[in-house]
Amino acid sequence: MTLSPDVPATVLVVDDEENIRDLLSQTLRLVGFEVRTAASGFEALTAAEAGVPELVVLDVMLPDIDGFEVARRLRAGGGRVPVLFLTARDTVADRVAGLTAGGDDYVAKPFSLEEVVLRIRAILRRTRTLPAQSAAPVDDRDDGVLRYADLELDEGAYEVRRGGRLVELTPTEFRLLRFLLANAGRVVSKAQVLDRVWSYDFGGDSRIIESYVYHLRKKLDAHGPRLIHTVRGVGYALRLPRDPG
Repeated sequence: MTLSPDVPATVLVVDDEENIRDLLSQTLRLVGFEVRTAASGFEALTAAEAGVPELVVLDVMLPDIDGFEVARRLRAGGGRVPVLFLTARDTVADRVAGLTAGGDDYVAKPFSLEEVVLRIRAILRRTRTLPAQSAAPVDDRDDGVLRYADLELDEGAYEVRRGGRLVELTPTEFRLLRFLLANAGRVVSKAQVLDRVWSYDFGGDSRIIESYVYHLRKKLDAHGPRLIHTVRGVGYALRLPRDPG
């Protein structure tokens, strides 16, 4: 459902540390969000069932079940509520684990409140409305479907298929693939990806792009030859593999 940007977004803040939970909730209320809080994973799931938030700020390290498992359970119910992970663990493996669980972004502790607010706003700009893209569909058909080789992205059905097989993607992976498909055959820089997919108003961390591209490749390559290629020092291109010769 598309909501008016004038309606305050409801954010669920989940952290077992009371001082962090209170600081985040007070800050978010101050800048205009409706806020609910939870101190554990099970409290978060109960709160989400009582009233689905528009975004969850979710600590990874919780006393009962970790944030990754909370996100997986939220996704298992068919929901697409965006998740911003808070984590003290900032390795590639941890970021990939977050993507697997369905996270949309992450902030490493210690964090600045300004950065958290900016990232929340960037996520909500992407998820509250679906702005029209300037690029035409790859096959020039006005049916809301982008196609390249055996890859198909249907915006209306919110589905991706490779070789006819359904590929399950998180909301951010879907937007990343949509941008790459809209620019199929062209090289896009990391800065362009950050601007169009993440809509950052500040110098975003390009490592998150690397994590998402890695995970998106893993899902797509299970059904065919590699389509997303790294152009070293420049960015990424969605194209068919080139002959070695």
